[in-house]
Amino acid sequence: MSDDTNASRDRFLYPHSRYRGKFTPQNLVFNANLQEFAHKVEYICALETNGKISPQEAYREVKALYKQLKLSKNELGIGETSADDEPPEADKP
Repeated sequence: MSDDTNASRDRFLYPHSRYRGKFTPQNLVFNANLQEFAHKVEYICALETNGKISPQEAYREVKALYKQLKLSKNELGIGETSADDEPPEADKP
């Protein structure tokens, strides 16, 4: 296969949407991890739906993928509030 064919196939099999959220390197990396998680879960669901793997195996696979995603979130510090992210306090009387 040529490089163009490989690139075209990869774009079809592994599409990635552009990130439009608040840009930080951590958010961008987490978004890529989240998209990869979603694609893998989609494949697992298809395999289970077509009887290629059992529901228990599908559950174990998705659970393991979720643990990896959660670890990624924690290591990247996603969801932790900082002084820049917190809304300003309301005026107190």
